[in-house]
Amino acid sequence: MQTVTLNDGKTIPQLGFGVFKVDPAETERIVTEALEVGYRHIDTAAIYRNEEGVGRAIAASGIPREELYITTKLWNDRQDDAQAAMAESLEKLGLDYVDLYLIHWPAPSNDKYVGAWESLIELRSQGLTKSIGLANFVVPYLERILKETDVVPAVDQIELHPAHQQPATVELARKNGVAIESWGPLGQAKYPLLEYPELTGPAAAHGKTAAQVVIRWHLQNGYIVFPKTNHKARMIENFEVFDFELSDSEMAAITALEREGMVGGDPHALH
Repeated sequence: MQTVTLNDGKTIPQLGFGVFKVDPAETERIVTEALEVGYRHIDTAAIYRNEEGVGRAIAASGIPREELYITTKLWNDRQDDAQAAMAESLEKLGLDYVDLYLIHWPAPSNDKYVGAWESLIELRSQGLTKSIGLANFVVPYLERILKETDVVPAVDQIELHPAHQQPATVELARKNGVAIESWGPLGQAKYPLLEYPELTGPAAAHGKTAAQVVIRWHLQNGYIVFPKTNHKARMIENFEVFDFELSDSEMAAITALEREGMVGGDPHALH
């Protein structure tokens, strides 16, 4: 497993497993299977309502805590109550700390995200999280955090896939040493990404699937990525992406698919 070193000196597995929209009743089984496959980085959130299932899978796995990397997130209506929200997440996860805690959305109409970030800084100082970061903070909100506070986020987790690469946000983040995490890395099946010749061609050439080619594109771009699936066979497929490399021309062709094709929530509107 490849790792990325964050700006706080901590390392994070570059490939993880996401549980967005995973049924809480199925979460324990699905995360258990992911851990069996070899995933050690699990990305959840309070609003997913499946932290308990993640926690049960962790507890039953027998894997030493220090070998796991667990992320959860602060929901929008708790931005002025981060201490209590964190305590609730830790209780549900059955953990003493998480490895990464994120503000889930800027929710700009509430105008509480700068105060929430200051709360996350305090949570880190208390040892309740090893690293802190943001999710869905596009340029104006990331800029404000950078200008108005003294702690640079370790990561910014944004919607990112070949049709929606958010180059301005990626550029600002990288300029300031903020690692990019890709959510919805395969476009959430909301457009026929995996049918594009720019992907099917390299897939045939490398003896891989189009999905594996997309995940490889994320990895070679230096993004942290955590595809989500409920099926163990697909978990295995998504994990087998370290034994081939895309050429410069293949990478460029995939990057050229950019069309500002956002398929998820709008960071400017969600509150």
